[in-house]
Amino acid sequence: MTLMNGDGEHKHEADVETKQNGHDAGEPTEDGNEQEVIVIQDTGFSVKIQVPGLEMFTIQVSPQEMVQEIHQVLMDREDTCHRTCFSLQLDGNVLDNFAELKTIEGFQEGSVLKVVEEPYTVREARIHVRHIRDLLKSLDPSDAFNGVECNSLSFLSVFSDGDLGDSGRKKKKGADIEQIDCTPPENILPGSKERPLCPLQPQNKDWRPLQCLKVLTMSGWNPPPGNRKMHGDLMYIYVITMEDRHVSITASTRGFYLNQSTAYSFNPKPANPSFLSHSLVELLNQVSPTFKKNFAALQKKRVQRHPFERIATPFQLYSWTAPLVEHVMDCVRAEDAYTSRLGYEEHIPGQTRDWNEELQTTRELPRKNLPERLLRERAIFKVHSDFAAAATRGAMAVIDGNVMAINPSEETKMQMFIWNNIFFSLGFDVRDHYKDFGGDSAAYVSPTNDLNGVRTYNAVDIEGLYTLGTVVVDYRGYRVTAQSIIPGILEREQEQSVIYGSIDFGKTVVSHPKYLELLEKTSRPLKIQKHKVLNDKDEEVELCSSVECKGIIGNDGRHYILDLLRTFPPDLNFLPIEGEEMPEDCKKMGFPKEHRHKLCCLRQELVDAFVEHRYLLFMKMAAMQLMQQKPSVQENAGALENGSSPSEACNKDEQAEAAKSEDNSESIDDPEAKLRELEESIEAHNETVDAKSREVIRKACESVCSISDTSFDIRFNPDIFSPGVRFPESTQAEVQVQKLLLKDAAAFVLTCQIPGLIKDCLEHNIVPMDGATMTDAMHQRGINMRYLGKVIDIVNKFPIPPQIDHVHRILVSEVITRSAKHIFKTYLQGVELSGLSAAISHFLNCFLSSFPNSVAHLPTDELVSKKKNKKRKNRNLSSVDNTAWAGVTPQELWKSICSEAKAYYDFTLECENVDQAVETYNIQKISLLREICVKVGIQILLKEYNFDSKHKPTFTEEDILNIFPVVKHVNPKATDAFHFFQSGQAKVQQGFLKDGCELINESLNLYNNVYGAMHVEICACLRLLARLNYIMGDYSEALINQQKAVIMSERILSVEHPSTIHEYVNLALYCFANNQLSTALNLLYRGRYLLLLVYGEGHPDMSLLDSNIGLVLHGVMEYDLSLRFLENALTINTKYHGSKSLKVALSHHLVARVYETKGEFRSALQHEKEGYTIYKNQLGEQHEKTKESSDYLKYLTQQAVALQRTMNEIYKNGSNANIMPLKFTAPSMSSVLDQLNIINGILFIPLSHRDLEHLRAEVQRRHLLQESIKIAENQEGKVQETKEQEEPQTSTTTNETPETQNSA
Repeated sequence: MTLMNGDGEHKHEADVETKQNGHDAGEPTEDGNEQEVIVIQDTGFSVKIQVPGLEMFTIQVSPQEMVQEIHQVLMDREDTCHRTCFSLQLDGNVLDNFAELKTIEGFQEGSVLKVVEEPYTVREARIHVRHIRDLLKSLDPSDAFNGVECNSLSFLSVFSDGDLGDSGRKKKKGADIEQIDCTPPENILPGSKERPLCPLQPQNKDWRPLQCLKVLTMSGWNPPPGNRKMHGDLMYIYVITMEDRHVSITASTRGFYLNQSTAYSFNPKPANPSFLSHSLVELLNQVSPTFKKNFAALQKKRVQRHPFERIATPFQLYSWTAPLVEHVMDCVRAEDAYTSRLGYEEHIPGQTRDWNEELQTTRELPRKNLPERLLRERAIFKVHSDFAAAATRGAMAVIDGNVMAINPSEETKMQMFIWNNIFFSLGFDVRDHYKDFGGDSAAYVSPTNDLNGVRTYNAVDIEGLYTLGTVVVDYRGYRVTAQSIIPGILEREQEQSVIYGSIDFGKTVVSHPKYLELLEKTSRPLKIQKHKVLNDKDEEVELCSSVECKGIIGNDGRHYILDLLRTFPPDLNFLPIEGEEMPEDCKKMGFPKEHRHKLCCLRQELVDAFVEHRYLLFMKMAAMQLMQQKPSVQENAGALENGSSPSEACNKDEQAEAAKSEDNSESIDDPEAKLRELEESIEAHNETVDAKSREVIRKACESVCSISDTSFDIRFNPDIFSPGVRFPESTQAEVQVQKLLLKDAAAFVLTCQIPGLIKDCLEHNIVPMDGATMTDAMHQRGINMRYLGKVIDIVNKFPIPPQIDHVHRILVSEVITRSAKHIFKTYLQGVELSGLSAAISHFLNCFLSSFPNSVAHLPTDELVSKKKNKKRKNRNLSSVDNTAWAGVTPQELWKSICSEAKAYYDFTLECENVDQAVETYNIQKISLLREICVKVGIQILLKEYNFDSKHKPTFTEEDILNIFPVVKHVNPKATDAFHFFQSGQAKVQQGFLKDGCELINESLNLYNNVYGAMHVEICACLRLLARLNYIMGDYSEALINQQKAVIMSERILSVEHPSTIHEYVNLALYCFANNQLSTALNLLYRGRYLLLLVYGEGHPDMSLLDSNIGLVLHGVMEYDLSLRFLENALTINTKYHGSKSLKVALSHHLVARVYETKGEFRSALQHEKEGYTIYKNQLGEQHEKTKESSDYLKYLTQQAVALQRTMNEIYKNGSNANIMPLKFTAPSMSSVLDQLNIINGILFIPLSHRDLEHLRAEVQRRHLLQESIKIAENQEGKVQETKEQEEPQTSTTTNETPETQNSA
């Protein structure tokens, strides 16, 4: 099952439980959940807060909150934000920070909490200074550009002018239309060739932050000498105010005061006056008037920003472009750089965190009911995101050479590191461990395979089985694996600790009963077969995983499994085995192929899809055979009803019905339901099942290679075809079946999944926009990226190429950028730190610039002393020659890219340089630049680049600002929230909008409980909620939810991610409905700009954008502009949907409407006729669409005739003609909104009550047979964005069920 956000890699814990090998073991009942949910929603109440020097105010709290959360609220409020060191007291008793409010005696509605200033300690003083610095920098985006502290960018407020929240008050009246400036920027007009980069990150006016101080830094006099410590001095701070006054400040236990020290003489006595204040802000307010004014203004602005713009994201997002930000003095940043601070260690007792203990204890938390599960999932998620952040920092420190190795005497590639309780190893083949598997290539891919294994076992979540925290970081061309450390593993040799599995790829193998028992529980959801292998003494050893999977019992007594790189079965298309014949389908397509390494595995999505496919086959076969035994079917029904529980037996009449209507395909459900029962009865060794039925099931099982004779159960043996693994004679038959199964799975990728992917693209069920969305689409169908070349081949063979033009273009640019990434990786390994920016700019020039002889600038000589280098040679990770990179030429690089594309993806690129590639495959350079930067973590300067100059290179050293890590990690899931979300989706699809809305709201609550406020899944939740609000007529609520979704998408996925573009379009629609026309236009222009940057002109989604822009412009009477966009949309729709499609008919109608309002009736008639013809041919004369079109044609004809008469009259009688007034009407806003709704797939269909009942029955019936397949599709297609514009009425009703309810 794939998740909403295209995050198909992470299987959902609960799916794995409910999906019993391909068919559902019954949905979890909703009632159970609803009972539990009530526990969370305790009603909040309000309490009064009394702060020294301020009037009393009230805040809302909820009984679940901790006292600490009130602290946070006060530290964020505009008037109390400068306080950090205080306690809260109720009736004179100090409240414990970690107590939940509901546990505090006497704490109720209307209680008064007193804020009491507490004495400082060094720790508290540091926290205070850090907090003040954060307040001063709160509007400064440099942390987001630098990719630190989980900050990221959002630009929505630039385009909405902060209008959105005030939608109720600032409604624009019709009279204001004239004032709206609707001219789009030149570069986004259809046909424009310019692709500027600067508008990607427009300069926000809030970013020129009001400067409050020139310098705030730690004084050089720290730490205080002993005699001053005895006076309560904690530390000294040095400040230069805007008035250029230099002051020294003492932080003491009582607060902050001015002392008499200067930069060169130490005099810690209080100055006169000393301005002793409990908070640094109060002190500075007295010292500097500018500070007082600007700090107040800054806090006002900070509080006005949308909260989602300021909340930290759970994982760091890096931006691939950034403007030049001036580097200013920052004491906190400077201090962080030189202490080993990670996250928030200094707030945690014991300094460094024991990551392993934290990761494992959170897994051990109880999970019996909903509140417990929420608490557990929240803890797991929090520790994981902290661990990922720490591991990323550590990996960068390792590669930058800032961490001492634990085996410093060994060669650099073999070194391992421990830092902050995390173990780091490099992705090289150490000690020929992977010699038989492809050496360094295998060592490079094994960490990601291992991570996928960890992800999967985590999702199954078996109690008592533990995995390591794992993060894979690619940085500066190296791959680093970061893992948490098993207690005790470093004290003993690996041979002694491994008690299950093999440390030498299957020569010596050991097993352990406890591990077998634990792994057995995972074998059904993961479809892994328990099997026997031979060890070096020819003894049989039983395993329930691949041999590489090692079991180690830590000193903490926990059972750990590690090295999960072969959790999934091998992919035989890329593993040629001597003497093994591949199926015909594979051979026809040129498989098997040699790959760089022998660790190619099938993806989990593929295994699931394959089993699902087999299950349908199994059902069909068994159903056919059962139907041939009509009489026994009848007896069976009786037998079942007597012999099995009432819930198992199905309705006798249904079965009789099934037997009768053998040729009526509708009834295939019924034998299938009966089949399930047969399976269950046989499983339960039920005596009453007759021999014939047993035989039917046995045959069906055999035909699909099920490992059981009595029920459908497909599992894979991950050790088949593993070099060095031997199987006992006794299991040879089983091994043969397994080999056959693997070959079938390999063929299944080629015959079902890839054609299925392309069919989905043809039907526009998926519309990839860039490399990442294409990759997601492939991964969700279980297709690995190494199949790229094959996918392109199959796309090329399709009969209607123009319709999947966009897919071809994205696939080819993906091959180019991925091949370039492979080359860049090895290229960077040879570069030392001082040459990084020169090397990267040189590589980008060779890759993208038309300048034929790009020359690299070597770092200047005066810094590179020859002597020093010799000593340091062996210390550096790089190869001996540090300047080889400078010799690369554009011709060589493109030659390498072509040979890499051939070798890795088996695709022949027909180009020798970037300009030929652009020409041949219609790719744009700016999109290639974006793809390569995002893939390898380059950050470049935000400016306009000239790629096509033949006289100078595009990039200089100064253009390369930074190099970031690319991080892969586990994404823990919120299972209960996900289930609510799914039930909500299902309800919406059945047309119960109200119920659906409640469930989605509930899931939003649960998501917030687990993930905090920012997460991709919350984004999906908000988007659906906004859509439902809109359909149910609550436009302003839709606007508020969609605004959150846009900001969240910008901050979590990235400013120009395809999802963000879709969110912008939705928001524009809701703005228009709220009468915010200029905002709607700005948002659509932004969407169009981003799509042009990411893909270019002519993407299928561009027609949607252009239709939206055209309609809004039509509404504000900008007819000529409107036509440009609508005619472009018409062209694109005709290209992708064929000239006979209903989308094209709608496009013709929209264009005709604009011509009509311009008074050009001839053109209007011509377009409307085209539309009418399509409606008539597709839907027939009687369809309402055809009739509407025909009426409109009549109206246009009358208008045209009237116009002609008037013209004739004028010609005949000159100026004294008697002219009838002609009606040129500006379109009404409501008619524009109706058209907008139609093109955005929001249809309100009037249905009678009977139709609705039929519809529901139909939906229910479809739901049953293919539940599991449906869920995966829903996630992608219908619910996420019903982007279908218009289809024949029949399909509209089923596709658009969400919208049927409210007019019924």
